Amino acid sequence: MDFSRSGSTGIGVQIIRYAHKSTFDLKMLLAYSTNAFTKTDLSTALTEISDLGYAGAEILCERPHWYPDDIDERQLQMVKELLQQKGLGVSNLNANTANSFFTSPPPENVFEPSLTNRKPEIRRAREAIVIKAIHMAHSIGAKCISLTSGRPTPGCFPDDAVGYFIESLSRICEAAHQYNVAVGIEYEPGLLVENAYEVLDVIDRVDSDLLGVNLDIGHSYLNGEEPEVTIEALKGRIWNIHIEDIKNMKHFHLVPGDGDMPFKRYLKALKKIGYQGYLTAELYSFPQCPVEVGRRSYQYLANLLAELECNDY
Repeated sequence: MDFSRSGSTGIGVQIIRYAHKSTFDLKMLLAYSTNAFTKTDLSTALTEISDLGYAGAEILCERPHWYPDDIDERQLQMVKELLQQKGLGVSNLNANTANSFFTSPPPENVFEPSLTNRKPEIRRAREAIVIKAIHMAHSIGAKCISLTSGRPTPGCFPDDAVGYFIESLSRICEAAHQYNVAVGIEYEPGLLVENAYEVLDVIDRVDSDLLGVNLDIGHSYLNGEEPEVTIEALKGRIWNIHIEDIKNMKHFHLVPGDGDMPFKRYLKALKKIGYQGYLTAELYSFPQCPVEVGRRSYQYLANLLAELECNDY
C-alpha cells in the first residue's frame, strides 16, 4: 500500500496517571467510550467507566449523553467537576453522528445531517453541531473531537461530496484553532472517506495543523490496511484510537481478544511512532452489558500494554 502526503505536525496529548491503581507509567492509556452506555445517563456512564479502572472516557455527543444542542454552561461545569472527582481524562468527544438532530431519531445510527450532503443548509446545520462540540471540548479540557464524512448519497457525485466536506472542514477548523481543539476524521468502510489514503488526501487539502484522524483500527483492519504502513503514514495526525476486535471480517465490534485482530502489531507500530494518547475501547454493540464487556476489555488491553512495556513484540 502506498500512502503519500505532504509533511504535517501533530499536537501534544495530555497524559494523566494510568487508572487509579497502576504502579508503573504507560505511554498509551486506556479509555472507554460512553457509547456503550446508551441505556443510562452520562453521569452514570462516567462513574462506571471510572470504577472499571479506565484512565479516560470518550463522551458520546448524542442523547442520552451529551448532544451539543442540549448542553448549557451549567451542564458543562457539572461534567467537568465529575471528571475531576473521578480522576478521568477525556480521550475524545465523539461527534461522529447527529441522530438527535431529527425529531424522530432513526432506529439505528445514520450519518445525516452530514458534512457532505448536497444541500448547503444541511451541511451548515451539521457544522453548527460540530462547532458546539468543539466549544464543549474546550470547556472541559478535552483535546479533540471526532467526526465522519457520512455516506455517499444519491444525486451527489463523490468528487462533489468530497469538495463539500473540505469546505465544511475548513470552517470547522477555524473554530478548532480558536479553541485549540483538534478535529479527528474517522474513516470507515462504506463511508465517503473510507480509508487512510482518502483521509490523508482530505487532511492535506484542508491544510490545518489541528485536522487529523480518530483512528479506528477495526475499520483499518476491515480495509485490509497493513498496521505498520498505515500507522506510519498517519504519524503525527492520530489524535485518538478506537479499539475493538473483529472476527471473520464482519463489521461488528467485539471485546478485544474475542476476534482476529493482530493487536500486538498495532501496538508495536503505535509505540514505534511514539503515540502517547488513548486507546479507547468502543463497544457500542453491547448496550445490554457495558460493564461486563468493559471489564473484560480493560483486563485484556492492560495485559497487552504491560507486555508492550516489558518486551519488544
